[in-house]
Amino acid sequence: MKEINIAEVIIKKRREKGVTQEELATYVGVSKASVSKWENGNSYPDITLLPVIASYFNITLDDLMQYSPMLSDEEVNELYVKLADLFANGPFEYAVAECEGFSKKYYHCLPLVMQIALLYINHAAMADSEERSVEVLQEAIRLCTHVQKESRDVKLIRQVMHYRGLCYVQANEPQKAIDLLSDEHGFPAQEGDGYLMSQAYQLLGNIDKANEVEQSEMLKGLFSLFESLISYLRLNVGDFETALPVFERAEQLITQYNMKQLNANSTGNFYVLAAMMYNLAGKHKEALGMLTKFTELCIHDFWPVRVQTDDFFNRLDDWLKIYARTSPLPRNEVLVNKSMLYEGLLNPAFENLHNFSEFNKLVTQLKKFIGED
Repeated sequence: MKEINIAEVIIKKRREKGVTQEELATYVGVSKASVSKWENGNSYPDITLLPVIASYFNITLDDLMQYSPMLSDEEVNELYVKLADLFANGPFEYAVAECEGFSKKYYHCLPLVMQIALLYINHAAMADSEERSVEVLQEAIRLCTHVQKESRDVKLIRQVMHYRGLCYVQANEPQKAIDLLSDEHGFPAQEGDGYLMSQAYQLLGNIDKANEVEQSEMLKGLFSLFESLISYLRLNVGDFETALPVFERAEQLITQYNMKQLNANSTGNFYVLAAMMYNLAGKHKEALGMLTKFTELCIHDFWPVRVQTDDFFNRLDDWLKIYARTSPLPRNEVLVNKSMLYEGLLNPAFENLHNFSEFNKLVTQLKKFIGED
C-alpha cells in the first residue's frame, strides 16, 4: 500500500529537472529553507502551493502526492487481510474506524469498498450491542448501494446485491431482502440467492414459500449437475476409463432423483451417449442395454415434454407454471419423434449394431411408436 510521500516526489522530480532547491523555492515563492524542510519530511507545502509545484514539474496533483483512487487486486486483498486481522485481534471500534478511513480514502475503488462492506457483514455481531451491530450493517448497506450505483461490472453488481440481501437478513429486515433479490414471482432473480430468500421468508413466517424456494433451487441445481455430467461424458465418450465413472455417477442421479420423470429429455440424451461409450469400447451387450433403456424411455416416459415433479419435489406447482411460460417451446412432436429414431437408434455411431437382432427389435418398437411401420 503506497503512502503519500511528497518529499520523495519533490526530490526525484527536482533532480530529474536538474534544478536546485533555491531555484524551486524562487519559482514557488518560498524560502530555500522551506524546500529543504519539505524534502526532509519536516513539513509539507501549503495546500495552495500544491498546484504550483505540480505544474512546475508537469505532473498531476495525484502524482505529486503519490495518490491513486484505485488499488490493484493484490493491494485490495492485502488490505482486506490486514483489516480482518484488526477485527480478530484488536478492539472492534478501532477496526471499524480503520475501515471507515480506507473506505473514504478509496471511495471510488469499488472492489475495496465492497470488501470493506463484507468485513462489516462478517464482524457486525462482535459489536457491544445489538443497536451498534445494526448500525454497522446499515453502513455496509450504504457501501453496497454505492458500489451498485457506480459500478459497470455486472459480476461486481451481482455480488454486491447479494451482500446487501445478506445485510437485510442479518438486520432482521427480511422484506427488504426479498424485494431486492426476488423476481416478480417471488423467486430468486439470480443464481446463488436461494438460501437468503429462504431465510427471509422464514423470518416472515412464510414457511411454505421458503420450502418452495428451497425446492426450486435444489431442482435447478440437480438439472445443472446432470447436464454437466452429460457434457463431460460427451467430451470423454471415446475414453472408457475416464467416461465410466462419469456414467456411473449420472446413472445414480437418475435412480436416486427419478430423472426419467423429472427430465426425460436429458435422460434420453444420457442413454444414447452411454450406448456410444460402451459401443466404442467394444462392449456391445452393454451398449444394447443402454439403447433398450432409451427406447423404453421414448415410448413410456417422454411425453409430454416438460419438467415434472414427483413425491420429493412436491411444492413446485406454481414455479413450474412460471418455468413453462419462460422456457422455449419444444420442437414439433413429429420432428421430436423422428429425432428419437434417427438421432438415437439409427445414429451412424451404432451402425455396427445393425446385425444384432436385439437392436433391430428396438428399431421396430420405436418405429411403431412414432408411426413409421
